Amino acid sequence: MALDGHRIEELTEFGMEVMRRSGEKAISYYGKGKPHVKFDEELITEAEVDLTEFFKTRLHADFPEHQIFQNDPEDDKDYTHEGKRYLWIYDPLDGVANFQAGIPIWGISLALFDNFWPVFGMFYMPSTGDLFNARAGHDAFRGNEKINVSPQENINDESLLLTYSRFHRHYNSGFSGKIRNMGCTAAHICYVAMGRAEAAVIANESYEDLAAAWIIVEAAGGKFYKMDGSEFVIGEYLEGQKSNEHLLVAPPDTCSQVLAFLNKTSA
Repeated sequence: MALDGHRIEELTEFGMEVMRRSGEKAISYYGKGKPHVKFDEELITEAEVDLTEFFKTRLHADFPEHQIFQNDPEDDKDYTHEGKRYLWIYDPLDGVANFQAGIPIWGISLALFDNFWPVFGMFYMPSTGDLFNARAGHDAFRGNEKINVSPQENINDESLLLTYSRFHRHYNSGFSGKIRNMGCTAAHICYVAMGRAEAAVIANESYEDLAAAWIIVEAAGGKFYKMDGSEFVIGEYLEGQKSNEHLLVAPPDTCSQVLAFLNKTSA
């Protein structure tokens, strides 16, 4: 049974509203990490638990039969019917180091799947007000503005590659443009989706971390690739495990060019 337009609008409106409310709650913790602690586990844990409980409460109040993704969920592996067919993937905080330090590049992810088929994805950055969203198979948006991956056909010295923190330990890069780490994987992917960056290399991320941003970048014309150039299938990580390989997010036209610049070290 396919989702009709009215049902999708209802679920999208719920997602938008709960993301904005989640953002309001997250802001009450933002930038309040202990100043002399590199990772304030107590603050992050409290914020993540509070946000997750808020989402669960709202979902169960509005859609009590819907499911919430959890690591290795036995009940989420089979096709179901009625309300239980809907699976929500909620990631309360991406970019926790930025979040605790008061740096605005962090956010909250939300995706909806219907029996393993993507319906929509959202990524909200409360500190900047950016709300990225896309319905699977349709257009991607930043707020009300339609976004697309970069139309650039060739990598040059003005191109931007976003990476994770230990990138230079793993690669000898001949990338001719700029290489930056902004500390938030979902934001990196969304910046590729809106054409601000030509590509992003990501590592050690899970299905929960990537589901929403994957839907957004696909709708914007981008793809997830393995480092051998083959396409990455996100459904292979439905059990919640971290990806054991590095991934490239890029437009199909420039994927091979970016990969040609990246030579993996023996480390």
